[in-house]
Amino acid sequence: MKRMGIFRTMAFAMVVFGVLGGLPARLHASVSARPSANEDTLFGGTRTLISFDGHTGFLIQPKSPAAGRPWIWYAPTFIGANPNASCAWYMERLLQHGFCVAGVDVGESYGSPAGRKIYSAFYDTLMARHHLNPKACLMPQSRGGLMLYNWAADGGNAAKVARIAGIYPVGDLRSYPKLAVAAPAYGMTEAQLQADLAANNPIDRLAPFRKQGIEILHLHGDADVVVPLTENSQVIHDRYVALGGKMSLIVVPGKGHAEVPEFFQNQAYLDFLLAELQVTAVLSPASRSGSAPWAVSAARSHADARIGPAATLSAFGFPLPQGCDALGRIPTP
Repeated sequence: MKRMGIFRTMAFAMVVFGVLGGLPARLHASVSARPSANEDTLFGGTRTLISFDGHTGFLIQPKSPAAGRPWIWYAPTFIGANPNASCAWYMERLLQHGFCVAGVDVGESYGSPAGRKIYSAFYDTLMARHHLNPKACLMPQSRGGLMLYNWAADGGNAAKVARIAGIYPVGDLRSYPKLAVAAPAYGMTEAQLQADLAANNPIDRLAPFRKQGIEILHLHGDADVVVPLTENSQVIHDRYVALGGKMSLIVVPGKGHAEVPEFFQNQAYLDFLLAELQVTAVLSPASRSGSAPWAVSAARSHADARIGPAATLSAFGFPLPQGCDALGRIPTP
């Protein structure tokens, strides 16, 4: 009887430890299957909020990242507000093709040195934690032009840029938001900012991009009164081309500073960004070992071929509207 009691006790103990021993594994599986508190879904990808140095950014990752982990850096980012639903057409398709999308909230920095410092910390955080491609595809919208262009022009940051695709981006602080409004973000008076404007104005800081061979495309409406075409994208275009850079300016007739399909469902704009996949495929770790330097250069040259006069755009399936001028300015049909 005593022996039977011992066996019953042992059997009971085995059942108890068997149940409890398996419980943590099942609980772990259950917990890991749930999204964490800082994750949700956006544009068909998984968005993670990233906290660093007292600031917040985001990273949206696709279900299947493309070779080389290419990514879009969007600005201006305001967590919970921007990027908004108007960007969905682009973002969904970019994520479907394997791009990641990221951005960081720096408030109304207007491209100030303080905001650029946060941008650099965010870039370093993304590289360390998420191992994205070292070169970002910049997507400046409106005043995001001040933020991304000014960050990219600082120090060696231009070497961290693959290409720039702007949607009516601001290029001149005098045009928007005006120096009196921007000066406090710079910690300066209006007069001080005016005196130091060349070091803080995108239209005056294009040389680093030309040196890196960065290709640029802008969409801008000729009826934009908030960020006038002739004071911003047109100036960037003309100056960049004069420097020998490759840039196309798609002018949207009759449209202003609006979230409309002409700006946010433009196939040429999307194709311009998707062309970076040709470059990252060659530069990805899986293919880098077998890629000679000339092959990498050729891939980027091939992807870059659509920038400039309209005749080169057709080779990549771009719409070929009439009326392109000698500088490559392209009206939307």
